[in-house]
Amino acid sequence: MSIDCPLINLLFICSQCKLRSPTAETVFSQYEGIEALSAGTNNDADTPVSADLIDWADIIFVMEKSHRNRMIRRFNASLRGKRLVVLGIPDDYEFMDPGLVRLLEARVPRHLRIALRKKAD
Repeated sequence: MSIDCPLINLLFICSQCKLRSPTAETVFSQYEGIEALSAGTNNDADTPVSADLIDWADIIFVMEKSHRNRMIRRFNASLRGKRLVVLGIPDDYEFMDPGLVRLLEARVPRHLRIALRKKAD
């Protein structure tokens, strides 16, 4: 990690935490200064969203407005003071679909105050 790239915690939310948000976690975990996790709004999601995850996150990205609405209904108190961003990405993609990766890489960085640099292998 470079000194001019502070650590930022990104939480990505979709419904089941199977396709879109795990793709975002995988993509953005490859960048310096970013810790990324994913979760789902459904109770039977692979990783259900929790107040602890919300507390951990600096910015929360949801894929659709319906996810934002569910988050507000369930975690309103925990969301106070948090940035909650709707990416507007429909459930039309498989895990690591190149089109999904392109959308994520186009929409997420504008909400970050740090320059993205891929980690050296």
